[in-house]
Amino acid sequence: MLKKKQSKKKTHIFTIILSICDILAFIFLFLLYGPFAGFRDWLVTTAMSTMNHQYLATTFYSDKAIKKIISRHNIIEPEANTDINLILGEEKSYLDDYDREILERNKDDVYKLIEIDENGFKGFLVAIYDPSKIKVTYSQKLGYSGEYLVDMAKRENAIVAINGGGFLDANGVGTGGQAIGTIISNNKIISDYGNSQYGGGIIGFTNDNKLYLGKISAEEAINMGIRDAVEFGPFLIVNGESAFINGNGGYGMHPRSAIAQRQDGIVLFLVIDGRSIKSRGADMNDLVNILLRYHAYNAANLDGGNSSALVIDDKIINHPINWDNKEETRPIPCGFVVVK
Repeated sequence: MLKKKQSKKKTHIFTIILSICDILAFIFLFLLYGPFAGFRDWLVTTAMSTMNHQYLATTFYSDKAIKKIISRHNIIEPEANTDINLILGEEKSYLDDYDREILERNKDDVYKLIEIDENGFKGFLVAIYDPSKIKVTYSQKLGYSGEYLVDMAKRENAIVAINGGGFLDANGVGTGGQAIGTIISNNKIISDYGNSQYGGGIIGFTNDNKLYLGKISAEEAINMGIRDAVEFGPFLIVNGESAFINGNGGYGMHPRSAIAQRQDGIVLFLVIDGRSIKSRGADMNDLVNILLRYHAYNAANLDGGNSSALVIDDKIINHPINWDNKEETRPIPCGFVVVK
């Protein structure tokens, strides 16, 4: 009798487990193929914007379906290059609370750290008050392997550092050594391999410390007085005009980094965490909304994913999460640092 009761109990539990599995399978299939496009678009754009996790989309959808989804998500960058004459370098009275948050600080502060926590993601915005202290650093083994941002920051005796441009990353196992696009440091072309694969162009500072965004060559950048630059994109804001973004921009939702400058000359570093329960990541709309809120006048997307990192006083303060759910960053070819 006891054995029969135990057998019935096991059968009952097994039936419940199967029912739960059926329900979960139904929900998953409904999300994949149901009438609501939100989950489907998120999955496809996020997976296809990676190098080694595109199978998350191709397993469930045909090439035709993927192309159709991606066609609904794109970004049209502003056509003009930065007009550096519009960067005035003069601080004015507060326009709003966000402006006040940037401008209120101690007289001798080099930077101010602002926490971002909204819409399911977290990150940091750093206001850099003296753009003359910003330079581009790069891996000492460039061409062979990248370097961790925290190590580059230590070598440069930097107060603040953020990652820069992208690199060749075949099958997601690139060493970070072969930069894509231009790297200029201290008025010299350090690397100029191909063009950025993510739109945009030159992202750099002129000799008079103005952030310039332009679709120009490395040689043209040097001739116009660009002292430090990387090449990446897309451009998010140019001369106060934001990019036109369809859907999520086509880049999915990931950890993100961006750089910007206000008309008063203050530079903004933005890093958003992703791939975790605490922070889902951001799309291009999120970056634009945050940067416009803090009155960015020119802004560009930098490399994201596991490369996205913010270092302050020799410590990574954000939380880079890789696809194996481990908190770690990657060796990268270059970054922007704020020196003492």
